[in-house]
Amino acid sequence: MGVSDLLLVALVLLLGLCGVLVPGVPGSWLVWAAVMWWALKDPQPVAWWVLVGATVALFLSQVVRWALPPRRMRPNWASRRMTVYAGVGSFLGFFLIPVLGSIPGFMAGIYLEERLRLGRHGEARAALRTAMRSGGSSVLAELFTCQLIAGAWLGAVIWG
Repeated sequence: MGVSDLLLVALVLLLGLCGVLVPGVPGSWLVWAAVMWWALKDPQPVAWWVLVGATVALFLSQVVRWALPPRRMRPNWASRRMTVYAGVGSFLGFFLIPVLGSIPGFMAGIYLEERLRLGRHGEARAALRTAMRSGGSSVLAELFTCQLIAGAWLGAVIWG
């Protein structure tokens, strides 16, 4: 597989990761499709293992999302600004504290946006709790899974 093909797969993965944060965009499906495309174009055992792992991880992510109480699944859980802060926080956390940093990074992004908007710690903390209950936990589960898949793909490309 050539460099241009790998860059296209990386671009689709990036679009999928950003799509997770945008309501109505099938971000996780884009991530899975990018990995499948890569596995079909580069049929090595490591590519197929990454595809199988991505499929299982996305299935488990959907099970977790469906297990969350329905009352928590509100489509308007966040403003665009909050979504950007949460996404940037998650991506920074993913790299600063490898992998698991995505979770506190996502929550720190929401807290920071609310702290800047509201100005007080107590109100920002309450707003973070409300955002996570209103759909943020569902978005976090899907985003974290897609980040794991993208990281596995990147690791397989570099070291595989």
